[in-house]
Amino acid sequence: MSFTIAIIGRPNVGKSTLFNRLVGQKLALVDDEPGVTRDRREGQAKLYDLDFTIIDTAGLDEGAKGSLTARMQEQTETAIELADALMFVIDARVGLTPTDRAFADFARKANKPVVLVANKAEGKHGEIGAMESYALGLGDPVQISAEHGEGMGDLHEALSALVPETSDEDDEIEDDEDISEEEAAQRPIRVAIVGRPNAGKSTLINHLLGEERLLTSPEAGTTRDSIAVEITWQGRQFRVFDTAGLRRRSRIEEKLEKLSVADALRAVRFAEVVVMMMDAQNKFEEQDLRIADLIEREGRAIVLAVNKWDLVERKPNQISQLRTDADHWLPQVKGAPIVAVSGLMGEGIDRLMTAIQEAYAVWNRRLPTSALNRWFEQAIQANPPPAVSGRRLKLNYITQVKARPPSFVLFCSRADAIPRSYLRYLINSLRETFDLPGTPIRITLREKANPFAHKRKRPS
Repeated sequence: MSFTIAIIGRPNVGKSTLFNRLVGQKLALVDDEPGVTRDRREGQAKLYDLDFTIIDTAGLDEGAKGSLTARMQEQTETAIELADALMFVIDARVGLTPTDRAFADFARKANKPVVLVANKAEGKHGEIGAMESYALGLGDPVQISAEHGEGMGDLHEALSALVPETSDEDDEIEDDEDISEEEAAQRPIRVAIVGRPNAGKSTLINHLLGEERLLTSPEAGTTRDSIAVEITWQGRQFRVFDTAGLRRRSRIEEKLEKLSVADALRAVRFAEVVVMMMDAQNKFEEQDLRIADLIEREGRAIVLAVNKWDLVERKPNQISQLRTDADHWLPQVKGAPIVAVSGLMGEGIDRLMTAIQEAYAVWNRRLPTSALNRWFEQAIQANPPPAVSGRRLKLNYITQVKARPPSFVLFCSRADAIPRSYLRYLINSLRETFDLPGTPIRITLREKANPFAHKRKRPS
């Protein structure tokens, strides 16, 4: 198991900036506003020859029992329990504060190795603050600037005494542009949970994990970062991303919310299956339709989850009506799986996880060439392409160029003249014939080369 280090300290000392520096990606949101980080976030850090797991935590701060602040601190305490060592970060430009001193005692009581990091130590003011940190009794401070990458060599030296040597095995991420269905069946499925604020995304993931891993609150906007967690369900591995709620762009005013939304959109692009959660009491609202359209444009498999089903009065044929409503409001992903769930009570979770796996399988599907050719001939015979300006459009043949999502190239004459309505006919026929419910289908038009184009007409 990888050596684990938790980054702790009071709010706004640069913990998330240091986390991003060590993992080599901007995974954690960073802003001047204190308290941006709420949930704990894990990542694989690399510092020269050292490889270890790093945990970014919420700023240590006091709050009333049961409050959001208090539960954020509980998340930090859990991270400390899971860690093998701690990096206690202070702001060298500000110098020591009473809060730093109080939580230095807290770090000592954890009875784990502590590396004292004086961040923002560039310049004279930073050096003075770093010198003050000796008073904490946590050893020599490592002076760094996480934002500018200064002092990383000194940090490496401090961590080398703690982090055990690792083997040189490469752990590269495979190219997932196009893989076989057999490979897809063995790999963890990347799933993003998206939806409007307060749809119950974090509550659902907590139920899947069987623990209060993610902060939840009746107040909308509790989740800010896109947090990834590993889940095993019936022997299948999943990497699930909790995301911030997506509101209409016109309602997003604060800079921090803009960063949260951008982070959620990145999670959608990284995912393979996206679960769009709707509130059972306010489903298929305008923003739900916008989110579903975004998922389709990004080419991700989609599963519709109607959450808080335990609050709905049960009536006959409700599930059938959900299916009808989904196909009416979301024709671009017609047939997408729709599941009624309750993240709080655990209702429908098995059906949801089954739907995710089925959607993933469809998204990875490759169609046999012979069957595709037979379908193409029958589809054209049943509904020939319309003539444009008195000239008949000729469709030559179609071939699948990749999966993830299923994508095809249609060779034809006058590609710019083929109506979008005819392409929709072909896509719907493909869905029905080859059982491709819900997944985005891409058809690219390409004009077949004219073998006589290079020959000029003789002058008359």
